[in-house]
Order: sequence, then structure tokens, then C-alpha cells
Amino acid sequence: MNPSYTTLAAVLIPLIGAPFIILLNKRPNYREAVTLVTGVILFLVVLSLVPIVLDGGRPGIELIKIMPGLSLAFEVEPLGMLFALIASGLWIVTSVYAIGYMRGHHEEHQTRFYFFFAVAITAAIGVAFSANLLTLFIFYEVLTLSTFPLVTHHGTEAAMRGGRVYLGILISTSIMFLLLAIVWTWDLTGTLDFTQGGILSGQASNGVILALLVLYVFGTGKAALMPFHRWLPAAMVAPTPVSALLHAVAVVKAGVFTVMKVVIYIFGLDLLASTDLSVWLIYVAAATILIASLVALTKDNLKARLAYSTISQLSYIVLGAALANSWGVIGGSMHIVTHAFGKITLFFCAGAILVASHKTEISDMKGIGRQMPFTMIAFLIGSLSIIGLPPFAGTWSKWYLVLGTLEGGHYLVVAVLIISSLLNIAYLLPIVVNAFFIPEQNGETSGGFKEAPLSCIIPLLLTAAGCIILFIYSEPLLELTLKIGGY
Repeated sequence: MNPSYTTLAAVLIPLIGAPFIILLNKRPNYREAVTLVTGVILFLVVLSLVPIVLDGGRPGIELIKIMPGLSLAFEVEPLGMLFALIASGLWIVTSVYAIGYMRGHHEEHQTRFYFFFAVAITAAIGVAFSANLLTLFIFYEVLTLSTFPLVTHHGTEAAMRGGRVYLGILISTSIMFLLLAIVWTWDLTGTLDFTQGGILSGQASNGVILALLVLYVFGTGKAALMPFHRWLPAAMVAPTPVSALLHAVAVVKAGVFTVMKVVIYIFGLDLLASTDLSVWLIYVAAATILIASLVALTKDNLKARLAYSTISQLSYIVLGAALANSWGVIGGSMHIVTHAFGKITLFFCAGAILVASHKTEISDMKGIGRQMPFTMIAFLIGSLSIIGLPPFAGTWSKWYLVLGTLEGGHYLVVAVLIISSLLNIAYLLPIVVNAFFIPEQNGETSGGFKEAPLSCIIPLLLTAAGCIILFIYSEPLLELTLKIGGY
């Protein structure tokens, strides 16, 4: 297939599968088969573009030309390729997990769930392959709207309240800040195209560039940079597969991906490095890393603790962009992948615990490792990857972020990264210790092997294995991120 049409096909495949999910409402086995087959086809199509991008190609297609210099168009570059691989690949394992979770937990409205999940993946691929800011903004908003029914899936008052916070923050930040920044950029440059080296150099004063950077960063609410982070813990009222979608597959990754892409292709690393206009963002990201980690320590609800952990970890990626050097971009880009595998493993484990034992509070999980050994071993692996210890994937992304921080001379931020890893240990490893080494409050574990359904266990074991494989065989990931960093 022509690479241009392959690019378009990648965006459309989940959208084509979505109506069939609706049509098969009364035949759940076929409905879920369509979901899985669509996911596999999408991943293979996205994977077919990788050799072209690694060889320096930029396949793309223009759909609608609105005016000279402004169009709805797609183009695949290394950073977008990385995000699309994560979104499409993890959609498959998340779908397998969702089948076990939704059935095991006897969730209602499962057809609606799978339908909007497919639409959300279309939006994520659209964001990944956007050739310009206009296209990115459209799919960014579609992603927000398509995930709202997933967040409010249960229909309870708590779910609706969480959904209102979710929608309110994400829509208001994108309309008030992000859209304003896009219009302002168009007025200054006459283009919104993502361009190697950026489009803003020489187009405005440093003050204007700084104002635009502030608007872009805080307008991308999905990056969950403080103080625009409350939507993320509020969205934890959703079913666990949705939490996995939010934290690892699509939503938050779309946010930090947007920040990274804007920094590289709109501002340009050279512009930010030569003017020091992103130094403030380095320290905002560092503060978010520490504050969110400290809040995570106070949460007894497992999903809430993981939510604040995500807020902290996302700012590693924002930090990588703000450093405005190649090592920072490589580290931040790698962290999109390594965090995805580590955090989706942790959320899969949280959902498996809920399905098997109906427990949500960490204080109630003493001794649970003896009943659910596969789940808690996977939780340990995901935790060690998030912490950044070898031989787990998170080691590499944190290593390159430290190199980028040292290259920029931000030694205080190196200390922040070290303290953050210690805080990761403090809020993650006690969960595992309690699960395996502390008996239940009555002095005994309620005997018996009690894992979640196999379709929940297999995905969490696969993603946990991914945390190890990405450490041992990191060359393909490094090769792609080196292209992003300009090597």
C-alpha cells in the first residue's frame, strides 16, 4: 500500500471497527472479537510505517486544504511514530484485559464502552500523526469528548461529578489557552505546520515567545502539569481499563506528546536553548514531580495513589522537553514508552485485585500476595520500572533525563530526580511488602489461590514482561528516539 494511504488507514481503522461493535451489541463474543481484530490490524499497519520513518521518510497525506498554509493533514515523524506504536500496541492488551475485567466485574453498557474506546484510539492516532497544529487540536478535542463517556461509565453521582471535573478542566484549558496559542502562532508565522527546527525563531520578541510557551504548556491540560491536574485523580471513578487508557495508552500520553511535539517542531530546541525561555518550565515540572509524589504517599486508595504517581511521572516528560537539548528529548521520549508499560501494569494489577478480592484500599491488601502471586509479582516489576532500577525499562529513560539535566547545568534538578525515585520507592514498594510479608489483621491470610480471570492475568504478565524486554532490547527504542533528538 502507498505509505500515504497507510497513514490515513491507521487513523481510520478503529473508526471503521466502531460501528460493527455497536451492531454486535447482542453478540458479545463477536463484538469483542471485532475489537481485538481491529486492534491487531491497526498495530500491524502502524508497524509497517516504522522502516520508512527510520530511513528518514515522512509519509503523509493532505485531506482538506482550508487555505494556503492551513489544512487538515497527516504526516508521520519519529515522535508521532513512537506514540502511535504505544497507543496501537497497548490497545490490544488493554482490550484483552477489558474483556476479563468487564465480564468478571459484571459491568453494564459494555458495548458502549468498547465503542468509545475505539473512537478514543482513532483520536490518539490522529494526534500522533498530525501534520500541523490545527489537525492536532481537532483530534485532541475528539479524544477528550470520546473519553468522557468512559469516565462516567458507571452513571453514578460520583462518576458524573468526576466526569464534570474531567471535561471542565480539559475543555477550558484547551479553549482558553491552547486555541489562543494556535491562533497567535498562525498570526505570527502564517503557518501551523510542524517543522524540523521550529517556526517561531525570528518571528517575535522573547516576551511573546515566553507567553506562547506558557499558553501551550498550560493549554495542554492532558499533560496534568500542576495546577491543572485535578481532572486526572477525579477520573479514577472510571472502570480500571479506562484508567489504563487514561494513564498509559492515550489521554495523558497525548498531553505530554503534544508538549514535546510543540517544543521540538513549533518552538525549536535551538530557540529555547539560546534564550533560556524554558527554564521556568524545568522548575515547574520539577515541583510537580515532587509535590505529586508526596501526595501519592498520603493516599490509601490504590488507584488514587497511582493517579498521583502518574501526575509526577508525566512531568519527567515535560522536563525532558523543557531542557531543550537532545539528551532531554531522548529521555523524555523514552519515558513515554517506559512509563506506559510500567503504569499500565500497575493499573492492570489494581483492577485484578478489585475483580478477585473487591479490595481498593492499600491497608486492606495485607497478605494478598499469597492469594494473588502472579498479580503482585507483576506489580513489583511495574513498580521497579517506574522507580528506574535495572534491569527494568524505566532505567533508560531516567538515565537519559539525568544526562540532559547535567548537560543543561541544572544540578538542583538532578537532586529532584534522585529524591523522586526515593519517593517512588516509598509509595510503591510497601504495597508489595505488605502483600507478601504482612499477614491480614486477623493474623492469617484467607487461604486459597484467588487470581482474577485469565484474560486479566495474561495482559498484566505481558506488560510486566515488556518492562524487562525494553531494558534488555532497548536498541530499537533508542534508535527511534535518537531520530527525535536530532541524531
